[in-house]
Amino acid sequence: IMARALCCSIAHASVDEIDRLNILQATLLAMQRAVQGLRLKPARVLVDGNRLPALDVMAEAVVGGDARVAAISAASILAKVTRDRWCGELHQRYPVYGFAAHKGYGTAQHMQALRAHGPCPEHRRSFAPVAQALAGVDA
Repeated sequence: IMARALCCSIAHASVDEIDRLNILQATLLAMQRAVQGLRLKPARVLVDGNRLPALDVMAEAVVGGDARVAAISAASILAKVTRDRWCGELHQRYPVYGFAAHKGYGTAQHMQALRAHGPCPEHRRSFAPVAQALAGVDA
């Protein structure tokens, strides 16, 4: 994908931004950053879903876009690979949580690790199981 694309930009929102803004608004912010990070200004931006970030270019939301539009599929793959690599890095720093296996999803193993060890700095405090672990409440 990277070799064939005219340009690519991968962006993210921090844990603090997600907790402060909420997951949807932080996702839209990351989309804005990704578009702003492109070395070429796109004529049109296609977004998977039903919400659009504020952009200075024409944009279209495509529900189910990752299954219908090749460019959205490619972007989804890049995002997934980036997330998986980041979770691998988290696993090196915090192996007790098993990030390499669950990739940050709320699996039974992940929830057990949260209960046993509490959250690490990369856990979103606004995510209910993390908030419950911080409060000492069993999920």
